Amino acid sequence: MPLIRACRGYVLDLKEVVVRPVRPSEERRYQALMQEHHYLGSLPKIGQTVWYVASWRDEWAALLSFSAAAWKCGVRDRWIGWDFRHQYDRLKLVVNNSRFLILPDWHVPNMGSRVLSLCQKRLVHDWQERFGHPVLLLETFVDPERFRGTVYRAANWIYVGNSKGFRRIRNGYAPCESPKMVFVKPLEADARVLLSHALLTPPYRTGGSKIMLSADQMQSLPSFFAAIPDPRRTQGRRHRLGTVLAISAGAILCGMRGYKAISDWAESLGQKARRRFGCRYEKGRYLIPSESIIRDVLIRVDPAHLDHALQDWNAVYAGKDESLAIDGKTMCNAIDDQGQTHIMSVVGHETKTCYTQKKWELCR
Repeated sequence: MPLIRACRGYVLDLKEVVVRPVRPSEERRYQALMQEHHYLGSLPKIGQTVWYVASWRDEWAALLSFSAAAWKCGVRDRWIGWDFRHQYDRLKLVVNNSRFLILPDWHVPNMGSRVLSLCQKRLVHDWQERFGHPVLLLETFVDPERFRGTVYRAANWIYVGNSKGFRRIRNGYAPCESPKMVFVKPLEADARVLLSHALLTPPYRTGGSKIMLSADQMQSLPSFFAAIPDPRRTQGRRHRLGTVLAISAGAILCGMRGYKAISDWAESLGQKARRRFGCRYEKGRYLIPSESIIRDVLIRVDPAHLDHALQDWNAVYAGKDESLAIDGKTMCNAIDDQGQTHIMSVVGHETKTCYTQKKWELCR
């Protein structure tokens, strides 16, 4: 099929179309064009997001936005085949094509597939350079009442089914006007295998171990801490000890590190999740403990009691571990007669169970 088309009085060679990230000085223009011409309007630049512009001889022809993947999508998740326990940690390897706009006067045959192809080629490098981790899969949602996904099909994206027709809001999920067609594009030939494998291999494995808690796991966590003595004074207790410890443990299991991260994770919990954790109910809403409360409890609670409770929870929910990881850490601000305290742990890869911990000394 010839690549040369007539456009705006010029002879347009699609081989001359180039794609690059939008420069900071161009972001206002990008947002204005997206707001004016895209049926959904513009999107704020939040979190991991890259905006692209496709141009021909310095004239803007198309605009695209790539951002974080959808938190949940049944047809996508079934197509990948990953375990929900691993999904939270691996969503960073999936990127959503949240906007695609071909500007007026540039609607010529093959323009859309050409632009998508160019984006796919450079996105992997751009994402790694900006955010420090690779990308394995692209996804997008197409409104079937307006489009058929022809551009994505032409660019060899895979239609995996329709969404259930819900969108995420602050307090949970709400129905949309219509379900969306879901398309995915693997950026590696074995993307599905890598995403669904029990163990991620470098360079796709980054950061600490993370899982996604089920509703049953959330609801059960507070009961495992019920027998722990509360170190706080009776006066002024606004949140049950079991709830504070359960939220802290849940946040750490999901990869949070530090009081601020635990508090932010707690703030992100919806009302249903807060109810499962046994949060305080007041004026029609479930309230979560503040960062200062979480810090105060974790500093003062007996670590031996906490360790036993967590081991009991792991014993109930642990599955079969195919392999074990040995991890050594230096404990900050923990000093004994021999100096800095060091801990060696044995952890199951699949279940995240800590089977044993031993204190050890560095050779001097």
